Amino acid sequence: QVQLVESGGGLVQAGGSLRLSCAASGNIFSIEGMGWYRQAPGKQRELVATITSGGILNLVDSVKGRFTISRDNAKNTVLLQMNSLKPEDTAVYYCHADRAAARHMGVMIVQDYWGQGTQVTVSS
Repeated sequence: QVQLVESGGGLVQAGGSLRLSCAASGNIFSIEGMGWYRQAPGKQRELVATITSGGILNLVDSVKGRFTISRDNAKNTVLLQMNSLKPEDTAVYYCHADRAAARHMGVMIVQDYWGQGTQVTVSS
């Protein structure tokens, strides 16, 4: 019912920057929270940054001061600006939509959605 399409991953040297974007599409009524999670090889998926429809931010301590999250509610997009990247930021980054309400076949469905993931690799 809701598709999340990510872009912007890639390979960058330590200290560099990348910008991830995620666009949600579908017959969307609202999305409460949008954000980014990441999963490094052999590790569990972890929250990176989220932003509510009201603009409340939540960032993991390890990225505070380096990453910025922003959102366009009208376009259902979320951006993650990543600066001063470190090798430990290397992971697959997943876009997440929390409590997305979308109409499907005449029925309003509210659920979470995940993007397909985009690889971010930071070389030392």
